[in-house]
Amino acid sequence: MAGHSKWANIKRQKARVDAKKGKTFTQLSRAIIVAARNGGPDPEANFQLRTAIEKAKAASIPNDNIDRAIAKGAGTYDSDEAQLESIRYEGYGPGGVAVLIEALTDNRNRTAADLRSAFSKNGGNLGETGCVSWMFEQKGVVILEGEINEEELLEISADAGAESYEMNDDPGAEVFTEATDLEQLNRTLIEARFPVKEAELRWLANNYVEVTDPDQARSLLKLMDALESLDDVQNVTANFEMAEELMFESSRS
Repeated sequence: MAGHSKWANIKRQKARVDAKKGKTFTQLSRAIIVAARNGGPDPEANFQLRTAIEKAKAASIPNDNIDRAIAKGAGTYDSDEAQLESIRYEGYGPGGVAVLIEALTDNRNRTAADLRSAFSKNGGNLGETGCVSWMFEQKGVVILEGEINEEELLEISADAGAESYEMNDDPGAEVFTEATDLEQLNRTLIEARFPVKEAELRWLANNYVEVTDPDQARSLLKLMDALESLDDVQNVTANFEMAEELMFESSRS
């Protein structure tokens, strides 16, 4: 739909409007800890860890903090901190919009309470496990930023097993693949000298709710901000889309 953006694009555009920092040091450090715990402390052999480190460096997290997070994940750092666990939460935003939240927490009760508060203050509600996850599918996404030859991208991506791609106006593109094929696609695009910014796993909605009401748009964007500002939250996904003009107007309200 021309002139409309889904949540991933709204999120990227809104970040520019708000001129806010990205993820907090706590959020990025936790992602490194869990990646090192799950796949080992060697970035060369652990794609999840490598991408988490790249995001941390892009946010100017000091190397000492990164090294400490890797050591915590590997169990080689003497710390009294509680063990982090990955949990997925689900809920509904204003107008019945489906919201999926990925969190890393050392205290489930605190995280659930914080999420419930964010939902209730912004016209939504935290739901039960499974209430909206059936509407989403996890995919691997490689994000490109810069001038791109679309014909070349199509050829290289197809050879690497990509499922689809979307060109952006920034300029840039996003290339989508099965979650298990993300590392291979990322490596192929880097070797082909495409301007790879980052690679990530992302939940994509199978259907979208179009938001046209300004009040609902404002409430939804406030809810997204409230959820993403929580240190325990790593990623937020929702199945709404709205006209770009409405998004910019609602962001300024």
